[in-house]
Amino acid sequence: MTTTLSDLAVAILNEPDAAQKAVKSRSAAIAWRASNGMMEVGITAPPDRPARPARPELLPPAEMPRRRGQSDTARATLLHAVQHIELNAIDLAWDMVARFTNESLPRDFYDDWVRVGDEEAKHFNLLADRIAELGFSYGDFPAHDGLWEAAMATRENLAARLAVVPMVLEARGLDVTPAMITRFGKIGDEKSVNVLNVILKDEIGHVAIGSRWFHHFCEKSGLDAQKTWQDLVQKFFKGLLKPPFNDTAREIAGLPANYYHPLSTPLPQKQTK
Repeated sequence: MTTTLSDLAVAILNEPDAAQKAVKSRSAAIAWRASNGMMEVGITAPPDRPARPARPELLPPAEMPRRRGQSDTARATLLHAVQHIELNAIDLAWDMVARFTNESLPRDFYDDWVRVGDEEAKHFNLLADRIAELGFSYGDFPAHDGLWEAAMATRENLAARLAVVPMVLEARGLDVTPAMITRFGKIGDEKSVNVLNVILKDEIGHVAIGSRWFHHFCEKSGLDAQKTWQDLVQKFFKGLLKPPFNDTAREIAGLPANYYHPLSTPLPQKQTK
């Protein structure tokens, strides 16, 4: 039987081992590109939830331990939190590939999300190597399970998935990663800085891919993109968007400030004596 792209995507989603999920993600991207357009997208239905390893322990976000200090453990804990996000991002990319095969999307759409899945796996592996140098591995620290809620909420709505996952959740990475880079730079951890710089550069591209296809959908449907994005975010994303924002990186990624600033919480006012 001929293997399709959605077959490969579902195999990745159903892989419980985190390291093997990353391996399969990179291998699927190689196979898709090597087919030179001959591999069919297919219609294999994805699971509602991806398979997960027994560890890490998953906690509600409010119960996550604080990640402070300069010790190897403190640094590994922070990087592990990013690594957990990257594991979810692998699944989110391949769920995008497999879930919306009934939308008559061009092959460029699948090319883009295969690229995202490949790069998220690359990030997972870079973080795994760095955390191993610090004496730890994936699963050694607790993580939270809030990331898949957005996927569940938008599983029947392509425009909502594009609006919320790349243009809200991944865009948040553009806001917080520079501060992590600064934090590691101040303590002279150049290896971690280099990994995070790779991730930041690639994530700008991922937000840009989400923005490109969201605007493609709106143009094709005759919808006002800004209003549609704001309506979908308010409907499908829990809570307000939190500043501060990396407006420069977001603008490069095709996400203008007038989209998200009206939906944001105000910055707290400094107390004056």
